[in-house]
Amino acid sequence: MDVCPVNCIHPTPDEPEFATTEMLYIDPQTCIDCGACVDECPVDAIFGDNELSEADAVYADINASYYEKHPIGPDWPELPEPRSLSADLGTLRVAIVGSGPAACYAAIELTSRPRVEVDMFDRLPTPYGLVRAGVAPDHPGTKGVADVFRSALSKRSVHCHFNVDVGQHVSHEELLEHHHAVIYAVGAASDRRLGVPGEDLPGSHAATEFVAWYNGHPDYVDHAFDLSGERAVIIGNGNVALDVARILVTDPDELAKTDMAEHALEALRHSNIREVVIVGRRGPAQAAYTNPELIALGQMADIDIVVDPDEVVLDSASRSWIDGPDSEPSEKLKVRQVEEFAKRTSSDGRKRIVLRYLSSPEEILGDGRVEGIRLVRNELVADADNPARLSARPTDHTEALEAGLVLRSIGYKGLPVADLPFDDRRGVVPNENGRVIDPETGSPIHGVYVAGWIKRGPTGVIGTNKHCSAATVDLLLSDFASGLLTQPGRDQEHLTALIGERQPDAIDFQGWQRIDKKERVLGSESGRARTKIVDVAAMLEAARGEAG
Repeated sequence: MDVCPVNCIHPTPDEPEFATTEMLYIDPQTCIDCGACVDECPVDAIFGDNELSEADAVYADINASYYEKHPIGPDWPELPEPRSLSADLGTLRVAIVGSGPAACYAAIELTSRPRVEVDMFDRLPTPYGLVRAGVAPDHPGTKGVADVFRSALSKRSVHCHFNVDVGQHVSHEELLEHHHAVIYAVGAASDRRLGVPGEDLPGSHAATEFVAWYNGHPDYVDHAFDLSGERAVIIGNGNVALDVARILVTDPDELAKTDMAEHALEALRHSNIREVVIVGRRGPAQAAYTNPELIALGQMADIDIVVDPDEVVLDSASRSWIDGPDSEPSEKLKVRQVEEFAKRTSSDGRKRIVLRYLSSPEEILGDGRVEGIRLVRNELVADADNPARLSARPTDHTEALEAGLVLRSIGYKGLPVADLPFDDRRGVVPNENGRVIDPETGSPIHGVYVAGWIKRGPTGVIGTNKHCSAATVDLLLSDFASGLLTQPGRDQEHLTALIGERQPDAIDFQGWQRIDKKERVLGSESGRARTKIVDVAAMLEAARGEAG
């Protein structure tokens, strides 16, 4: 959001750090304390330094460290002017497939200009993608970005078609018949596999399935996860792994205050899990989680965070990097935080999260179901072509851990999109900055674009999609202005009739609002912000305004 009158919030989309930053930083030398950012922030994430709690005081140091590394100068670049469209071009019609963050940010970018109409499609009856089905329930502030998305989807120039499956109810070619362009923002719906023996045993799951289950995704409500054992192991140490670990050991009475799905709450009330082991294949200097997630982990009440001090000792290459001039303050902070965990003393009887480093799964053990996991100890080896890049290489040392549940959390992966080329290795649609290309010729496929994870792979946080979608939209607008997009042969009325014939249970924005209202009413009856409806038939009833 372009809200700061003195441009004191960095990195901006023009700065190279923007694509990889964990958070935004406010320059105290430039800030005039006008409060504009505080008023506009959709997730209430901005605080004055005198308002920080004792637990959050570390963020003042994080902010200061950033500006020590990246001092602001008089030639700091300004935000680009948004591209305008000539009235002579007529109305631009765009279809967006998907309704998650990348899709919503694309809709915001498009509808900020006059004479642009958007049709948004999602195969689910509800919008917002991972904001609804992926963000941990105990992070309600992050979910607040849905209020920004709601304002875009409620515009008269946006037509929502939820519970409509592109490829089944309407084809790619039919979308092009009705629009100048189609943006696919379908995310990465699958997960990466470990490729080890025993991975398919009952009790071994993708963490993405577990996340969807406790968030009430209708495709996963019938999944079952065995929580009868005392230990769970999570392979991977990104933010999703930390989210899952936190959920597994949090008091269900606390989770009952969130929008967690009722079936998951009930299962967690009967869980026997006392320890969650998070396994990373490299060291603490290379861990994928972000500092805010790691800090939040360490602030959990009545939960021990356990780290073996020997695993915190960095190899010489990692230590040289962390102490060197090219490392970011955020990377140094990750290491310092884990070193602090290693100094803590555990308490008898408390649940615990154990952070393990330099280990990889060799085999998931069990006779008929998961009973444990064998880990191999790794060592870090410098790349011959790039000494700063360290790879994990297995040693001869292995160990076995007893566990009744193993969750792999090594990344999401995109799935092929009907009638579009696909790069199976990377899990993305081949593209150049968002323009879909023919991989054989390298030429653009006019009128077809991508945004979000299906464009760049599963990287970044929710806000990263804003810049990603804006870049795609800018190219689309450029192509429209250059006359490269084909005039649609069918109008909005014909599209509405086609969808009504193919999918009578399609849900528009008003239908979603009725679902949303019903969930909030159900939640208020039990003192919660909302109680999610997870059954599609019940969603359809709510969308029609039927009692139930």
